[in-house]
Amino acid sequence: VGPSGCGKSTLLNMLAGFGEPSGGEACVGDVRITGPDIDRGMVFQGYALFPWLNVLGNVEFGLERKGVPRHERREIALRYLAMVGLKDFAAREIDELSGGMKQRVAIARAFATEPSIIFMDEPFGALDALTRRLLQKQLLQIWQENRKTVVFVTHSVPEAITLGDRIVVMTARPGRIRKIIKIDLPHPRSSVSARFRDYEVELYAELDEELTKSFAVEAGAAIG
Repeated sequence: VGPSGCGKSTLLNMLAGFGEPSGGEACVGDVRITGPDIDRGMVFQGYALFPWLNVLGNVEFGLERKGVPRHERREIALRYLAMVGLKDFAAREIDELSGGMKQRVAIARAFATEPSIIFMDEPFGALDALTRRLLQKQLLQIWQENRKTVVFVTHSVPEAITLGDRIVVMTARPGRIRKIIKIDLPHPRSSVSARFRDYEVELYAELDEELTKSFAVEAGAAIG
């Protein structure tokens, strides 16, 4: 999480291999990132599905790239579609789906290849509140089953607390890591619990301070 424009999505895209740093290196573990790789999954806010493939074909796409045999990749794809409640929609075309259903396909596709890490760039930001809650629950269910590392960008503090084990707070421009907050709450998490509220207060305090700095810098630049 961090103020708008601090570089959250830019950082994510560099780690996923879709952008290059202007200086230094982007690394995941000990591996220097030089471009996209099948071992790093990505879920975008804008879905990024292939309109010429149906639902099943989209989820099978990465598996085919990995060389998984056809019968096996179909079985895997259908299993992940079942996890997101879309097994019965496997033969549907992408343009027949709602926004929430498209994002569920994107999540199934990202997890199906079993990458070592998955990057998610505000995947629920454009969805209505009820659909957002549903997808949060489904994402947690999939994560609890395979325990892959997920790096999740969001503007929503409650969403960060609901999903995250560790929340990385970024500073305003230029983006730096201000603080890492460990969330010591069991799943599922209740947004009305006292401990959840305590984390909200702490995070909003960190972000409010950064926003105040950002506005002061912008105001000074405008006056100058």
